[in-house]
Amino acid sequence: MRPSSDVVSTIYLGGGTPSQLTIAQLRQLFETIYIYNKVEKGAEITIEMNPDDVTAEYAAALQELGVNRVSMGAQTFSNNRLHFLHRRHHAEQVTLAVKTLRQAGIQNISVDLMYGFPDELMSDWEEDVCKALEQDVEHLSAYCLMIEENTPLYRMHPEPIDEELERQMYELLIDKLTAAGYEHYEISNFAKPGFRSRHNSSYWDGTPYIGIGAAAHSYDVKSRNWNVADIHNYIKGIEEGQRLFEEERIDENTRYNDAITVALRTKNGLDLDKLSEKHKQYCLANAQKFIKDGLLTDNHHRLRLTRKGLFVSDMIMSELIWID
Repeated sequence: MRPSSDVVSTIYLGGGTPSQLTIAQLRQLFETIYIYNKVEKGAEITIEMNPDDVTAEYAAALQELGVNRVSMGAQTFSNNRLHFLHRRHHAEQVTLAVKTLRQAGIQNISVDLMYGFPDELMSDWEEDVCKALEQDVEHLSAYCLMIEENTPLYRMHPEPIDEELERQMYELLIDKLTAAGYEHYEISNFAKPGFRSRHNSSYWDGTPYIGIGAAAHSYDVKSRNWNVADIHNYIKGIEEGQRLFEEERIDENTRYNDAITVALRTKNGLDLDKLSEKHKQYCLANAQKFIKDGLLTDNHHRLRLTRKGLFVSDMIMSELIWID
């Protein structure tokens, strides 16, 4: 959500599981937002939902409250893989949820997918992508499964997916979705024409935003701050009239590094003319080897990842960031 001194163009209810809020709680939340902010007519208003939380009553309430975009974590259409992730919903509930949201009048739906499961075959992933396309949603996001240390999945000692198979799965994803008319506008995001996520695009473009809630982040160009993560301390702070948070001041070098790691993820790429001369020359000097290898292009002072470069984007970005 953008600073209250400006017109709010996007509202995003994410984080944990906002669809666990009751309709009464959602109504109170939106009433407060509209009291303290000037919300743009036609603003993009998104809520993240679990497929099994979507009911006809809840969907109708969302539409009444002005929510016009729903993002659902489908992850996979395999019940076995959903069980591996300890997800609550069944694969069939995704289709039912999309139908229920459509009937309530919500015409902008995004679905998240996940690939790279242990023992997942290319045919398994292709089936997931095809079933996702059958939902005919406006937006799709896909991420490779990351198994972090000290998590329940990590303690199961799963065998990591082969890197070459991971690359092939990503290639298949791009081919299938672009052939179906989706625009590949960010490394992990695809949208039908006119349905890019406005909220995420603003984030990638460096637009200021306000985060509300425990652990929520805010950004005002000059600094980045994040609320205390403990929900009890967060509430206690509000009750005592103070906001508990940590803050990072953003200097010129940090701002450049932010641009590298965010703007380069997008189809629009990095506008070199927005950089200081020092950072522009540094970036171009380090980018030459990647341009030569066909991993980056430099067209009209705009640096973009090529399709070949998408799969090694982290490595490229690490070589372009400024190190003091």
